[in-house]
Amino acid sequence: MYKPQNLWVNQWKVLSFRRMIYLGAGIMIMIAILFPLLLANIQRREGKVISDAVLGLIPAHDVSLLVFIVLYGVIGLLLVRVVKCPLTCLTMIWGYIFLCLTRAISISLVPLEPPHGIIDLKDPFSFLFYHAEVITKDLFFSGHVSTLFLIALCLPEQREKAIALIASGLMSILLLIQHVHYTMDILVAPIFSSLFWLGGRSMARIGFLPDQKIKLIQASAAFTEAKPIQTHPELEDKERELVEQQIKSFQ
Repeated sequence: MYKPQNLWVNQWKVLSFRRMIYLGAGIMIMIAILFPLLLANIQRREGKVISDAVLGLIPAHDVSLLVFIVLYGVIGLLLVRVVKCPLTCLTMIWGYIFLCLTRAISISLVPLEPPHGIIDLKDPFSFLFYHAEVITKDLFFSGHVSTLFLIALCLPEQREKAIALIASGLMSILLLIQHVHYTMDILVAPIFSSLFWLGGRSMARIGFLPDQKIKLIQASAAFTEAKPIQTHPELEDKERELVEQQIKSFQ
């Protein structure tokens, strides 16, 4: 029986796939090192306060715990999926690279002050990226919302997409309640994420040679010829679905 992990085993044999993984991982490491330095510099810079009528109607409250649960809950869902789907993994890596690079450029070119009444987000993992300093001027478009929306686009199953999209909408509301972002930051985030996903998918396809589609189709066809599983036939359907999702990603 063809197992889902075989997708990773077989794909790892492809040189172009390994190169894209290594290159993406290298860039991510550089971003993790340099991005905090950029944010520290941005935090010391004077910016412009934008008038936001929507925020003026929303009383500020600390909802950091809910933000944490929503964000890392969806990230956990993504991690479960990428273990089974190499194309989803590669698309997300490169999509997130484009997200980080675009944020670095945008916050460097457009100096903004945080909204009035902002309540600092309390994220126990923020020290990994921001060290000990609280960052409030990483504005222009929301990193939280754009990340969740990007994950929604990368996830292959419709049910998972729906969960991530709902989480993205909930995150938008929570950030407005906490006055962490301007309304425009929230509204433009999905637009940027769509572009990041397109770019990530294009880069990921470089790691999948044309003959890999043929191999995936052959793997999918193997399910039809194999004997059905009498005890748990739904498991076979799930495995077939994983392969078919990979094939659809090429289209």
